[in-house]
Amino acid sequence: MRRVGQSRLGTVGVYLLLIIASFIAVFPLLWVVASSFKTSTELAQNPLQLLSSAPTLEHYRKVVTEIGFLGNLRNSLLIATCSTVIAVLVSLLGAYGIVRFFPRVGRQLTKLLISTYMFPPILLAIPYTITMVKLGLMNSYVGLVIAYLSFSIPYAIWMLIGFFQTVPIGIEEAAAVDGASRLRVFWQIAVPIILPGIVATAVYTFINTFNEFLYALLFITDSDKMPVAVGLYSLQGSEVLDWGAMMAASVIVIVPSVVFFMLIQRHIAGGLSEGSVK
Repeated sequence: MRRVGQSRLGTVGVYLLLIIASFIAVFPLLWVVASSFKTSTELAQNPLQLLSSAPTLEHYRKVVTEIGFLGNLRNSLLIATCSTVIAVLVSLLGAYGIVRFFPRVGRQLTKLLISTYMFPPILLAIPYTITMVKLGLMNSYVGLVIAYLSFSIPYAIWMLIGFFQTVPIGIEEAAAVDGASRLRVFWQIAVPIILPGIVATAVYTFINTFNEFLYALLFITDSDKMPVAVGLYSLQGSEVLDWGAMMAASVIVIVPSVVFFMLIQRHIAGGLSEGSVK
C-alpha cells in the first residue's frame, strides 16, 4: 500500500510539474493575445494585466487598414511557398541521386551539406548583398528566394537522404524488372513511400523561410514588398513604440502558425521517426 501511495503521489507530482511548465510556456502567447485587445491606456498603465476591462479591436483595425500588414503577410506566404516548393523538388532529386547513385560517398556528402549551417547568416550578408546588386536582384522576390534556397536546399537534402535510405531497394528493382523507368520508379514508388518525410521537410523549410529576417531586411527596401518579419520590425517608431499594433500584428502571425502546426504535428512526428531509421 505504501508503494502504491508513493507511486500515485509521484504521478501527481509529475503531472503538477507538467501543468506548471505548460502554463509557463503558453503564458507569453496568452499575454500577447490578451494585450492585443487592450486599449493604449491600459497597455501603458498596467501592461501585466491579463484581461481588459474594455476590449477593443482598434489595434487590429489599425494594423489591417492603416498599416496594411496583411500585405506583408501575403508577401511572406508567397516567398515562403515559392522557396519551399523549389527547395523540396530540387532536394528530392538530389537526395535520391545521392542515396541510389553515390551510396559510398553519401555520408561524406551529408556532412558537407550540413556543415554549411556552421556559418552564421550575418557572415554571408555582405557577399550575398554584393552578388544581388551585381545581378540586379535587389528589392525583388527573386533575389530573396535565391538567398533562401542557398541554405534551404542543403538542409532539405540532408533530411531527405535519411528518408530515402528507408525505401527498400528490392521494391525499386522489382518495378524496374516490370519495365518501369528510373523516373517512374522515383515518382510513383520512392516518393509516395517517404511522403510523411516530405511533409516534415516542407514544413520546416517553410517555417525557416517564413520567419527569416536578416536577408529580407537587407534585400527588400520597398514597404509594399516587405515580408512579415520586416513588417513587424517596421512597426517600431522612431520615438514611441505602438505596443497595441505590435501585439495585434504578432497575433495575426503567430496564432495561425500555431494552429497549423497543431494540425500537422502528427505528420511531422511520423516523418521524423521514419527518417531516423537508417
